[in-house]
Amino acid sequence: VADVCEVHHELRQFVVKEAPPTVFYIPDFISEEEEAYLLQQVYQSPRTKWTQLSGRRLQNWGGLPHPKGMLAEKIPDWLEKYCERISSLGAFSGKTANHVLVNEYKQGEGIMPHEDGPLYHPTVTTISLGSHTLLDFYRPISSQGAAGPQTEESRYLLSLLLKPRSLLILQDEMYQHLLHGIQPCSQDTLTDRVVNLSSAGALPGETLPRGTRVSLTIRHVPKVMKAKLILGRK
Repeated sequence: VADVCEVHHELRQFVVKEAPPTVFYIPDFISEEEEAYLLQQVYQSPRTKWTQLSGRRLQNWGGLPHPKGMLAEKIPDWLEKYCERISSLGAFSGKTANHVLVNEYKQGEGIMPHEDGPLYHPTVTTISLGSHTLLDFYRPISSQGAAGPQTEESRYLLSLLLKPRSLLILQDEMYQHLLHGIQPCSQDTLTDRVVNLSSAGALPGETLPRGTRVSLTIRHVPKVMKAKLILGRK
């Protein structure tokens, strides 16, 4: 489990204390100019880089994570800069991020509750561009016979408001034990279950219309294969 002590002292002021361990939420991690530049780079990427999924489309940079190891590809400079910047905060326990997923969510699109799995260092970092979203967290379906049906609603715990230009870092219980997802809706009404309202500069009762959001999910894949190894085995 990542120790908060490993994280750069700069980060500690951004801990969301109302959430289980460990959430860092940094508003305005990047400037409006950087946001515009990153969006421009995302949309200038070759069309072949996009994969269409139900409810969103994405670009994969750095390689395809695989249990045997990721065949690493060079990350373009416009993303590499942010991999290094986030890694320098100690987010990956001294290692450098080597994988970026770019997700585009249009208004009304979302993603089912899921966990990120064992192929990554147990930390996920996300820069939001273009629009806010609410990231919802759920307890996993319990194997002990829980009383009553285990619906998404009954397992729902809390939400985080991710504003454009913010950086979110999830570790420990928030990363390893809880599922996270985004409801497919076109606006969000904020309640007191959104635990980072004050650090996100928002108020309960506010309704925020969603636009198109592009997220940069920046992670470290520990297991990397050298291309020569794979080619040599054919």
